[in-house]
Parts: sequence; C-alpha cells; structure tokens
Amino acid sequence: MTNPTTSIDEIKLTRYLKDEIPDFEGPIEIQRFASGRSNPTYSIKAQSGIYVLRRQPFGPLLKSAHAVDREYRVIEALKATDVPVPRAYHLCNDRDVIGSIFFLMSFEQGHVFHSAALPECDREKRNSLYEEMIRVMSNLHNLKPESIGLGDYGKPGNYFERQIGRMSKQYRASETETIGEMEELMEWLPAQVPGDDGQVSLVHGDYHFSNMIFQSNALRLKAVLDWELSTLGHPFADLAYFCMGLRLPETFPIRGLGGRDRASLGIPNEREIVEQYCRLRGIEKIDNWPFYLAVCLFRLAAIVQGVKKRGLIGTASQGEEALELGNIPAELAKMAVALIEGRQ
Repeated sequence: MTNPTTSIDEIKLTRYLKDEIPDFEGPIEIQRFASGRSNPTYSIKAQSGIYVLRRQPFGPLLKSAHAVDREYRVIEALKATDVPVPRAYHLCNDRDVIGSIFFLMSFEQGHVFHSAALPECDREKRNSLYEEMIRVMSNLHNLKPESIGLGDYGKPGNYFERQIGRMSKQYRASETETIGEMEELMEWLPAQVPGDDGQVSLVHGDYHFSNMIFQSNALRLKAVLDWELSTLGHPFADLAYFCMGLRLPETFPIRGLGGRDRASLGIPNEREIVEQYCRLRGIEKIDNWPFYLAVCLFRLAAIVQGVKKRGLIGTASQGEEALELGNIPAELAKMAVALIEGRQ
C-alpha cells in the first residue's frame, strides 16, 4: 500500500529492507519529518526499531545536488572517529523501490536546538554548547581524509575557486530575477581567492545547531547530521559558515543572532570562537577572514535561491515554505557586499 502522505509503497519498502538489513522486521509506519528542505527525511517505525530514511527530492535535480549517496559514504566513514554520527545501515541505488536513491540510518534520541540563541538554556550552558560545537568541528578538521577512506572524496585544486564557480553555476540555473549584489559577488569573489595554503580536510558544509543532536542530559554532541554538502575542502569554510550564524537575523531559515546582545546571553563572540578553534587546531591566526565570511553568505544565497526556484515549480520538499523565502537571497548578498566593503 502506498502511503498517501509520503508517496512511498510501504509494503514494497518493507520487503526490500527485510532482504537487505539483518534483523529488520516489519510492518512499518512512515512519517515525514518537518525539517529537511533539501532532501525529504522520514521516520521509519518498524517492529525491529526506529530508523531514519533520507531520499532525494521529487522532480528534476541540479547536477551533483542532493547527493544522498555521498552523505551515506561519509557517515559510514566517520563511525570509528571522534566525530559522532548516526549508524549507517544501507544505501539503495535502485530507484524502483521508492522512486529515488535513499539510505537508511539509525534514529538518534536526543535534543536539537533550532535557534542559535539557545533559549532553553542558561548562560553557562550556552557557552558550553558553543564550545562543544567548536570542539567537534576541530576534531573533524583534524582528521586526515585518507585515513578514513575519503582521500578521493573531493577534487584537487583551490577549494574556494571550485566553490565559487560551482555555486555561481547553480545560482544561474535557479535564477528567477537579477540581483545586483549577486552579480557583484560573482565578479569580486573569484578575484580575491587567497593562495592555496595546503590545508585540506573533510568539511561538513552546513555546520549549525539545527543539524546537531545533543545528548538529552549532557553537553556532548551525540550525532552530526545532514552531510549532503560535505566534501574535501578548506576547513575555514565550516568555521566561517558557523560564525556567519552570529550575523544572520533570527527570521532567516537558519536562525541567527544578528542584533542580539550575545554577551548577555553567554554566547561567545566571533573572535572568541575563532581563537578557540585556532587553539584546538594549533593555528596561529586566520588571514582574509572577511573573504571567508563573504563566500559563505554567497553560497547560502545560492542554495536558498535553489530552494526558492523548486518551490516556484512545485518540486521543493516543503513547497509553501520555499515560496516564503522571497527576498532572502538578495538580503544575504547585500550582507556579503557590505562585509567586503567594510561596512559590517
């Protein structure tokens, strides 16, 4: 029977998973998570336990986007490291099972903080949670990709050149109107790429609180989620992306702390976060910091524009919310331009 709310044939999926996963037992109950604008994500409640299914979205896809097979490969590779991830159970490349590639992973019980302001916590706990986020990020960037079988997970060459070029192409493919600041960024950023300093690590690509599960009664990370955008690249990309959240308004899809009194909240400022990261990684300082932040704002603008375009054509996993993104790509681009002009 096909579940009308998920368009997944539960009987067919149950039969497939029972054949592929030891000790898996049906029947199953499928429920879609509210989160997951890019790749639809589902809770699979089975006789043998609770699992999580991640699939590609419906409709036409941009080249190299929504790579759930890469996401599966990463969490499988990280299982024996100091970077906590869910357990990877199975990757299905047979599109006939549910209509797309998908993978199954463990359901991790814990707490997700959906706001960078951490309103559920007191001042001391907020500071500790931020320190934990940076600690795990540092662990990730200290890993040697080849030591966990990911030496071929990215392309050679300057990471930021590749990122700017790739996101520019994806933005053009999703463009719905001309945004002057995006045009300016696509001209300025390639000309300002720092020289290659030789740093290469596994980068998450979307490192923020909503993609983390913390232990319910502790200040430790239990699982880092959503590795869809991961690749081999420059570690400062993740750090700048995380710090970008300090600048974003709370009304944005990734709820930031722009305009908030972070000191009164007990949340470390950008300088303190960068200093902790550098200390944990044995780095003296980070040059060209505004460039890294501007790249992250540009990249997020391009990603959000893609979600908006899919919402307009009716293929986004959360169509109504995608349509509400409105002018956010333009606002992000304006923030980036202000940053490189020294106005932020």
